[in-house]
Amino acid sequence: MFKPAYFQIAIDGPVAAGKGTVSRLVAERLGFLYVDTGAMYRVTAYLALKNNVEYSDVDNLVSLIKNTKIEMSNPSEEESDGRLTTVLVNSEDVSWKIRTENVGLGASQVAQIKSVREILVEKQKEIANIQNVVMEGRDITYRVLPNAQLKIYLTGKDFVRANRRHLQLQSRGIDVSFEEVFIDLKDRDELDMNREADPLQIVDDAWVLDTSDLRIDQVVEIIVAKAKVMMN
Repeated sequence: MFKPAYFQIAIDGPVAAGKGTVSRLVAERLGFLYVDTGAMYRVTAYLALKNNVEYSDVDNLVSLIKNTKIEMSNPSEEESDGRLTTVLVNSEDVSWKIRTENVGLGASQVAQIKSVREILVEKQKEIANIQNVVMEGRDITYRVLPNAQLKIYLTGKDFVRANRRHLQLQSRGIDVSFEEVFIDLKDRDELDMNREADPLQIVDDAWVLDTSDLRIDQVVEIIVAKAKVMMN
């Protein structure tokens, strides 16, 4: 098997399994770059909504992505506002603009489009080829980083994931009921697991980690310990 030049931690899993928070903290502990690939699909949906482009208009969607500069970095001290990663679109900070429920649902829809995925996957691979990364998303372990040294499928019970998402939205001042969040989560799961282009799945060599009964710090500690052993 091809061995990457840099250490790669690939994390897949359903929405609200804690992938973002865990990945960011693991990357911080190890001194790696945290890459939220889902942010790229959110950017695509955000651009479509902003430019009144239908998700079904594939040619224009692809054109939007090709002509847009997407940058991601670990937040600086000045950007310590709760974000997990800083996302710039043509030099504009859209880190929070792409985190709405509407954009999130749109991201799951555009992620089903093969040509959109192909472009974004290449961008993601380029990032991992030049530095150590913790990369999370829905197809990282088998499509983006199939040779990653550490592959993880992070998951959790539906009710627990929906509750986490509900609390997260409330903390940001978004007034939405738990029932609405739960239904949205189930819809997102359905889209992710049944899309034709790279559906959410568990690869044979992935380490399945259920976070339902674990605190964030416990999950981070477990992953960091395993990664350090593998790097030595």
